Amino acid sequence: ISKETNKKLIKNSPHSDEMLTLVRRALAHYENKTTDQASEVMPNSIDAYINETRYKEEVERIFKHLPLALCLSSELPEENSYRSMNVIDTPVLITRGKDHKIRAFLNVCRHRGSKVCEEGSGVKRNFICPYHAWTYDHQGKLVGMYGEKTFGEIKKEEFGLIELECTERSGLVWVMLSPGETFDIDQWLGDFTYELETLNLKDWHIHEQRELVGPGWKVALDGYLEAYHHNQLHGDTVGKHTVGNLLVLDTYGPHQRLTFGRKSLKDLIGKPESEWDSPLENIRLIHSGFPNLSISGVLGDHCLVSQIFPTASPDRTITRQTILSAKEPKTPEEIANTNEFSEMVRQAVVDEDYKIGLEIQANISHLGSNNFVYGKNEPAVQNYHSWIKDFMSKNGTDW
Repeated sequence: ISKETNKKLIKNSPHSDEMLTLVRRALAHYENKTTDQASEVMPNSIDAYINETRYKEEVERIFKHLPLALCLSSELPEENSYRSMNVIDTPVLITRGKDHKIRAFLNVCRHRGSKVCEEGSGVKRNFICPYHAWTYDHQGKLVGMYGEKTFGEIKKEEFGLIELECTERSGLVWVMLSPGETFDIDQWLGDFTYELETLNLKDWHIHEQRELVGPGWKVALDGYLEAYHHNQLHGDTVGKHTVGNLLVLDTYGPHQRLTFGRKSLKDLIGKPESEWDSPLENIRLIHSGFPNLSISGVLGDHCLVSQIFPTASPDRTITRQTILSAKEPKTPEEIANTNEFSEMVRQAVVDEDYKIGLEIQANISHLGSNNFVYGKNEPAVQNYHSWIKDFMSKNGTDW
């Protein structure tokens, strides 16, 4: 991995020491053919993946009443920039005003409910409803009405866009989808904030973004949370670089940092630490933010950000993939390398993970009242599902 990427991923010596510790932990597993483990095997019902009533309750509680990282700060790089999207069934408009503050709103005109901005991103001075030309600024204020003199008197300050709780932290924009609800981002992220800060996400270049259709929420997420399948499924892509069934796990409440071992670990056996290469040449980090964010530094000066969003059906998700490069690729070689990385992760997810995930989604109903089982060697998967159950038992149906 390049010195430039190291500077982006490790910005101070304490974190460098932490990375060295992760390499030691991964190397010990590599030499002993072991992995971090949960205390026991964990069963989970098939209903957790296919029951429509349960699915709706869990999506409502977990995705609409917890903070979600909806976009990168760098997607709104200047004043009057915006990002408009549909999240599950909620139209969201995120803006950066002239004061450079990020805000989020329901993308719904207060006159008759039309969207005030098409989906996408860019720069706009104002947001004009295409139905009757009611006009809103980047603070959500109603600043203009077509035919205002003939419409009748209203208090404009009462007809601004409906605001959603929103904050920027660690190069990400966090939003609560339920109007009127607030959150404390420091409390939500806890010590995971520091781990995200080390990634310096705001400094990366956005090379490409795309949306992928995948299997149901939990089938899709399970694949992001373990290395048990890497040798078998990803032998021609990411599996060429990582060691299968080797995981170093650190948890921060519902959030997790997964450390996979690179195959270069074998070169460290018997070598003094003073002669080791940069830690990130020997491990691969995945930062998993509950409930649907995965940030993966996979290869060289490149990074993959994945956001997995449920749909109306338990059988499908939409994954928003963002390909980041340490700097904007300009030379033919840089462009080729970035495109190669982009294609590799597309292939790994679409042709491998999601291909088999869609097969799983089609098959699991045949298992009836039986259970899935998560192995001791899948501790991150266990932790994820334990937190789903915890949130539901405290704030919804105890399934």
